[in-house]
Amino acid sequence: MTTGTDTTALAAAGLTAPAEPARAGAAIRKAAAVPGGAAGLAPAPSEPTTGTAPAAAGAPARKAPARKAPAQKAPAQKAPGRNAQAPASGRARAATGARAVVRVLKAIGLRSAAILALIALWEIAPRAGLVDATFLPPVSEVAVAWWELAGDGQLAEHAQASLIRSFGGFGIAVAVAVPLGLLIGWYRPLADFLGPLLEVFRNTAALALLPVFVLLLGIGETSKVSIVVYACVWPVLLNTISAVRNADPTLIRLARSMDLSTPRLFQKVILPASVPAVFTGIRLAGAVSILVLVAAEMIGAKAGLGYLINASQYNFAIPQMYAGIVTISAIGVGFNQLLVTVERRLSLWRVPAA
Repeated sequence: MTTGTDTTALAAAGLTAPAEPARAGAAIRKAAAVPGGAAGLAPAPSEPTTGTAPAAAGAPARKAPARKAPAQKAPAQKAPGRNAQAPASGRARAATGARAVVRVLKAIGLRSAAILALIALWEIAPRAGLVDATFLPPVSEVAVAWWELAGDGQLAEHAQASLIRSFGGFGIAVAVAVPLGLLIGWYRPLADFLGPLLEVFRNTAALALLPVFVLLLGIGETSKVSIVVYACVWPVLLNTISAVRNADPTLIRLARSMDLSTPRLFQKVILPASVPAVFTGIRLAGAVSILVLVAAEMIGAKAGLGYLINASQYNFAIPQMYAGIVTISAIGVGFNQLLVTVERRLSLWRVPAA
């Protein structure tokens, strides 16, 4: 019979398994299987039981693997959607619009400052006694007279007569001067032939020839339109000739190297390059057409702004006279702005100056 010490030593040496612990474990399992038996070996009710068999007595206890608590995911931040971006974009558009409005108001205020100062001086000077109010009434009285003329239809009647004559003569002058200027500027022999004649007539004032036009064409509408045509031709003609002669020669040589015909060369190179200078002459002609017409209407006319101004002077209706002058100025400014708009539309190819 071996003792516990010998058995333990043999088991440690790997020669045999210890018998006592195995028998003890079998006894424990039998006791656990018999109801009411080995009550002292049953697990306490308060201890949690698992489905695994109880560990053998004396065997090293195995620790159950600790279950990791499921990690809590951080709540994902939702990307800002369209609803979140809409207020920001709306505020940005509102700020941009406000800045644009401020810039426009500043530009209008800067351009209108001199005119407003002139109006204020015109109103204050007669009332303060700096000038005689009989010959220069305050601008408020002129405004009242202008409103009365507009109310009874006289201003519209006279303005219509003047505009028909002025725009008719201006249109004929542009239709004649632009093609003639293109030909004279392009063909050197024609320029040499017509050059002396052009120099003579362009240095002769239109108003100096007004009696000649009246004698030759009568006192009716023909003489008035003709004097406007004569006065408007020269600015347009001379600027067109200069524009054609100053066209970029590199572009012209390049177009000729591509075998462009003369009409195509004019269409693609000469005309686009000439637009700024030609419109400068057209704008000058627009101002001249109104000025010359007013002078022509003061002689032998029965309607027109020039006639209104002259008749008001003879009748000593000074506010009405100034109302006619202000109307002429307003028409000239509006006509010039119209020509500037047309020039910009036709010159979209130009690179704006820095």
